[in-house]
Amino acid sequence: MCGIASAQTDPGVRGGAAGAGGAFPGLTPAEATAFLKAKGTFQEVDSVSGTIPGENGSGLGPVFNGNSCAQCHTFPAVGGTSPQTNPQIALATLHGAQNIVPSFLSINGPVREARFINNAAGTPDGGVHALFTIKGRSDAPGCTIAQENFNQQFANGNVIFRIPTPVFGGGLIEAIPGHNINNNLAANSAVKALLGISGKVNRNGNDGTITKFGWKAQNKSLLIFAGEAYNVESGVTNELFPNERVLLDANGNNTCQFNGVPEDHFHFDTGEPGDIDSFAVFMRLSAPPVPAPATASTQRGLAAFNSIGCALCHTQTLMTEKSSVTGMTNVAVNLFSDLAVHDMGVGLADSVTQGTAGGREFRSAPLWGLGQRIFFLHDGRTNNLLTAIQAHSSSGSEANVVMSIFNAQSAATKQDILNFLRSL
Repeated sequence: MCGIASAQTDPGVRGGAAGAGGAFPGLTPAEATAFLKAKGTFQEVDSVSGTIPGENGSGLGPVFNGNSCAQCHTFPAVGGTSPQTNPQIALATLHGAQNIVPSFLSINGPVREARFINNAAGTPDGGVHALFTIKGRSDAPGCTIAQENFNQQFANGNVIFRIPTPVFGGGLIEAIPGHNINNNLAANSAVKALLGISGKVNRNGNDGTITKFGWKAQNKSLLIFAGEAYNVESGVTNELFPNERVLLDANGNNTCQFNGVPEDHFHFDTGEPGDIDSFAVFMRLSAPPVPAPATASTQRGLAAFNSIGCALCHTQTLMTEKSSVTGMTNVAVNLFSDLAVHDMGVGLADSVTQGTAGGREFRSAPLWGLGQRIFFLHDGRTNNLLTAIQAHSSSGSEANVVMSIFNAQSAATKQDILNFLRSL
């Protein structure tokens, strides 16, 4: 892999107002009201049973990574990704919790979830191991569940990471039909073959339909994405994932169950849906990120981005078809992703299989909003955009030929590409 030339520099996080976080333009008054209400729920903070002032959500734990959707999805606005200051550091001991901050978390690093590559028997694991427990918290009396030894697992090379994906414009992505994704994947087949690009869609194991959400496009819908995250990241059981992930302590005792399951559910007294429905509504009705005004440099950068082959995976535009949301039918979605998964080689491999996506395969990350992201790649390994681009090149990666073309460009052209990406 070619070294990074000092003549090009990442322009850094774009300043100014957040170009995202609001409602999709053109919603009906009822939809706009629903968006604002759902956004409030997305920002709600969870405690164990909803008894701590200011933390009215309930169901946190017994193991968890965060206590609010908006804690992780917060930059540059609610619905985004990791902020500059990692809230997980303070969360480890909040309200008397007795957790050790794992060595791979830092105050200026990204919010992370941890997955183990193998389990103790040496067979593949791949699942999320929640970072913290509610042991010691003032709202979890008697809970004795132990935190896992992450530092030992990390030292053994058995831990991989994921960072939060932005959820802006989720309704537009949901409205892109599978046949449009397939048709785009099949387009320019001769050029793609010449450049070593193949890719495939991820599919639901039950009905065979295309899945689109998550780092490996493993989730079928925004509701499933929300329900799984609520259970996995906050430990809140819900109508899609009604069972506690971890409950018994080392002695097989259940000392940490304080609520009936599912903890998040339809409210029979008010007729209101559960939180996960609101999370999905917030994502579905949110506007896509707005790019910065074009400049001569960013226009040249877009042309180069297309000509060297980047757009063959990071497809600029996919079309929606019929949507139940006002204004989202037959819309050009400028997400810069084909929503397919591609083999990214050994350098980015995480050894995790999700659906039909294997350990080296990842969804082409949507690049809209990239100009206002701090951390890059699925594990947040870098905050330098040029470093993230270079990481696309490694043994077995479908991007290797395109990366060779990128590396052969002049310093000025590379800088134009960086400027373009930071304008998104």
